[in-house]
Amino acid sequence: QVQLVEAGGGLVQAGGSLRLSCAASGKFSSFRAMGWYRQAPGEQRELVAIITSGDNTNSAHSVKDRFTISRDGAKNTVYLQMNSLKPEDTAVYYCAATDVYGRAYWGQGTQVTVSS
Repeated sequence: QVQLVEAGGGLVQAGGSLRLSCAASGKFSSFRAMGWYRQAPGEQRELVAIITSGDNTNSAHSVKDRFTISRDGAKNTVYLQMNSLKPEDTAVYYCAATDVYGRAYWGQGTQVTVSS
């Protein structure tokens, strides 16, 4: 059983910053990739940023130059540093991981609210 536990969400004013973290626990070998998705009310879940075990990263155009994904492989933890937050970044942010067998795991989500 693999668990992904997110932390760091909250309420922030536009222009502010938040740092999300996601720690994996349980029985697993290693992850091929870890990342962050978000879902706003009435919208589909969308990819925010992803990082592979080789530290290759990719992020959505809407967050480039504002959000940075990083990881600590020894701790099986992935981070999302979010700067210059905008009201449109308001969403539930989900951590996701894919193991070497292609199995996907999801966290429970953490709310990020950006006020204008």
